[in-house]
Amino acid sequence: MSQNSLDGPQSYEGTWEKLSQVTVKGAEYDSRECQPHPKCLQGTRVTLLDQIHRLLDSREQNQLIWLHGMVGIGKSAIAFSIAERMRVLRVQEQVTSEKWLLGSFFFSCKHGKHCTMSYFFVTLAYQLAINFLNIWEDVHKAICDNPTLLDPDKSFRGQMEELFLQPLRRLCYRLCQCLPSVFVVDVLDECIVTEVADLISLLSQALREPGLPVIHILFTSRLEEHIHKAIQNEDMHVLVCEIPVNTSGTGVAATISVDNANVDNDIHIYLEHSFRQL
Repeated sequence: MSQNSLDGPQSYEGTWEKLSQVTVKGAEYDSRECQPHPKCLQGTRVTLLDQIHRLLDSREQNQLIWLHGMVGIGKSAIAFSIAERMRVLRVQEQVTSEKWLLGSFFFSCKHGKHCTMSYFFVTLAYQLAINFLNIWEDVHKAICDNPTLLDPDKSFRGQMEELFLQPLRRLCYRLCQCLPSVFVVDVLDECIVTEVADLISLLSQALREPGLPVIHILFTSRLEEHIHKAIQNEDMHVLVCEIPVNTSGTGVAATISVDNANVDNDIHIYLEHSFRQL
């Protein structure tokens, strides 16, 4: 392919079309496929949401915030509410926003492309390019130089480096002007079991990458053994964050648990809301 064809507008359109075709648009937090969208009712989960927001405000270091609990405890509602708040602030405040939602991926075993990390970094690259047009040139060049990056069988590490980290490096100065940016990943336990440890490891490597702005990743899951084992890796210790109480050492390392939260008021609000819908 000639240099002229790479530089021409048709090439950009063609690359965007290819990226769009492999992107899992239904994995974005507010997609139609995620409907009905779970969301915390006004006045519920106030303490927990405030605790998470304080963690997301931290500029000290990049963090992996793990929110776990049993089925039906409301993890997805919390993840959606956090993502919605980050997105609303970004839209309202534009460049001067205090918080930014950089991307989201809601796993689901009900949809083939939603339960594998084969499309994870491709999808986040697509979302980044929509939110920040100035990184599209980097994404375009990476795909033109190596079209196999869009192959679901491509090395996850290669996809992360070219389609995820490189664009974030380009955004470093801009993002450093704001409070930390956020990625939200929901229902990680519905990702293919054999891929989860790799994804957690790659995300931790990304957060340790020098030259990036402070970025936080909030992810939710059930307390599955394979996820817990991956999180307990020694290299993860200073990255994995917990709602304060068990803070110690050079970092915060444990879990955020919603199982034992005082939910009496939340139940009261939920029942009132449900009766009003009758």
